[in-house]
Amino acid sequence: MERNPHHARWHRMHAFAALLDSLIYTRSRLAKLKLIAGYLRETPDPDRGWAMAALTGDLDLPGVKPALIRALIEERVDPVLFRMSRDYVGDTAETVALLWPAPVVPPEAAEPLTVAGAVDRLRHLSRADAPAELARMLDRLDAEERFALLKMATGGLRIGVSARLAKTALADAFELDLDRIEELWHALKPPYAPLFAWIEGQGDEPTAEDVPVFRPFMLAHGLEDARVDLADYAAEWKWDGIRVQIVHVAGQTRLYSRTGDDVTGSFPDVAAAFAEAGAVDGELLVRGEAQGGTLEDGGGAASFNALQQRLGRKTVSAKMLAEYPAFVRLYDILVDGTEDVRALPWTERRARLEAFVPRLDPDRFDLSQVIAAADFTELEAIRAGARDAAIEGVMLKRRDSPYVGGRRVGLWYKWKRDPLTADCVMMYAQRGNGRRSSYYSDYTFGCWTEEGELAPVGKAYSGITDEELKMLDRFVRNHTLNRFGPVREVEKTLVLEIAFDSVHASTRHKSGVAMRFPRIARIRLDKPAAEADRLATLQKLVT
Repeated sequence: MERNPHHARWHRMHAFAALLDSLIYTRSRLAKLKLIAGYLRETPDPDRGWAMAALTGDLDLPGVKPALIRALIEERVDPVLFRMSRDYVGDTAETVALLWPAPVVPPEAAEPLTVAGAVDRLRHLSRADAPAELARMLDRLDAEERFALLKMATGGLRIGVSARLAKTALADAFELDLDRIEELWHALKPPYAPLFAWIEGQGDEPTAEDVPVFRPFMLAHGLEDARVDLADYAAEWKWDGIRVQIVHVAGQTRLYSRTGDDVTGSFPDVAAAFAEAGAVDGELLVRGEAQGGTLEDGGGAASFNALQQRLGRKTVSAKMLAEYPAFVRLYDILVDGTEDVRALPWTERRARLEAFVPRLDPDRFDLSQVIAAADFTELEAIRAGARDAAIEGVMLKRRDSPYVGGRRVGLWYKWKRDPLTADCVMMYAQRGNGRRSSYYSDYTFGCWTEEGELAPVGKAYSGITDEELKMLDRFVRNHTLNRFGPVREVEKTLVLEIAFDSVHASTRHKSGVAMRFPRIARIRLDKPAAEADRLATLQKLVT
């Protein structure tokens, strides 16, 4: 179809479909920004607002679930054909869009479907009515539009665009301050009509007053091989949890993740305990068994594995709250009462934070302590000895630094502890997603038990170059022993050196252990599989 931006269809679903299609095949961040910005400038309300909701993950259509989509396509094509195609393509929405039978009425002859029209219908459907209505919409769309509709409906775009990137494109499109967009975002609801009205000079600037809004996190650069003067920088532990921002305004409390997602529902115990007006930055952790431990040696924080039991849950049972009690170790203060203190230097904000923390529930909040080190050499020794399960490394913060969103050179540094490594044997491989959907790029690997068998200890897909990916893909295809749906079992001959941050006990894994942040450090073509590491070696590292 000719892509004429003045054609009516190009201001509707097809324009959004074309945007998604272009974004999928564009790797350049700058090019992605230009594509989204152009779409937002050319597309009328409320379509562009709903498109932004889809791109930022703020679109919720509870009536449409992946199981519903699978059921619809398996009524129309051979289920075996669909499943084999899905395994090859690597994406359900793309597979269904391509396999869906040609509509009786050609898409160009049907009444154009707008993004807003599709969202409005799907938002108000019950689960009982959703299948028939979704099928009717798919019947009047072409393949590109079907793909866009299904991606939008399920809420999982997976097109290489983060919420931050989409908001950056919005700011670029209309020459706005990104931090201001971030602060306003959570005070507004899709399709963000007041925001676009203000952008185009047709309304007043939306206000975030009396709304617990998100403020962009201050981030750190890696320290690498540099050294800093501790007269200029304060050092504190980098805790291994989830960075959160807690905001309390006008009787409302919200918890936000680093990406600006509202995670209050997953941690109602923490939200209920925070009733002081203000906004703070800290690390969300779970209490460990060492309740009496000091802050310097971990302060009773359990490993990240314990925190994972509560992540992503929309509702949390009383049992879960009791078994995995959450708390926040506070790093910084952004708003003290009603006063925005982000422009103050770190030393003044630290004094404010030290005065603020005692007013909070000590079972839910404590203060991340500054590491006492006379100089950088002493700090190196302290860091080298840190193997607590909850410690990920060291943070270095310039004492005169304001709190500014994003990464600013010279202000904050993260100095992560050196990773652990193990030589493991590839056991299984699975196709990836997105641009890796044609390659076997997700690898399960194991270590040897005392009985001489391989036990799976982790799964990794990162750390390799494109050339190494192609080499591993060839190995999988040429050394397959068995197929289990999308998974291939391979000959146990290839050794991968795996880097990881820590090892935790796990009842979900047959080996009894799970790695934290496993990634492929090297492909060990030089090492026989029999010389890979033993499971007992990893068990000794369990924290």
